[in-house]
Amino acid sequence: MNLRILFICVSLALPFWSLSSQAAETEQRPAPHCALTTFTDKQSLDLKQFKGQVVYVDFWASWCGPCIKSFPFMNSLDHDLKEQGLQVIGVNLDENVDEAKLFLEQTPASFTIATDTEERCAKSFGVKAMPSSYLIDRNGVIRHLHLGFRPGEAQEFRALVEKLLAESKQAGK
Repeated sequence: MNLRILFICVSLALPFWSLSSQAAETEQRPAPHCALTTFTDKQSLDLKQFKGQVVYVDFWASWCGPCIKSFPFMNSLDHDLKEQGLQVIGVNLDENVDEAKLFLEQTPASFTIATDTEERCAKSFGVKAMPSSYLIDRNGVIRHLHLGFRPGEAQEFRALVEKLLAESKQAGK
């Protein structure tokens, strides 16, 4: 099944759902092992290589309106928190790579962009909306999930990222 059709339907419905209580769902499951390819230099990327870091994985596509709004937020996270151990990875799900290229020309990313054209990683994570963001702790456990993107929810999710970074530092002492 093509996830794009499902994402379009869910994305259209998201504004009508009350996400305030689900803006950042708590999770407690191991992150799946996903083999991805970096967008620019076509290098292999596996999420397990980031064990020991907090990882923010965001699934996005060029046709997703809220994704455009989420990129400045992710650029800010990458800029402000990378030195504290945060790795931001945007996973593109476009079937047509040229559409993704155009999106990135218009909406640049300072963080790592990877591709998942066969949607294996998206299926492993159980992606249900665009964008879908997963916050993974230093032990490789998904701790939070955020569906969609509303600028008003960005500070709440950033606070979860910062809390997880601080929690991880304390646990390592």
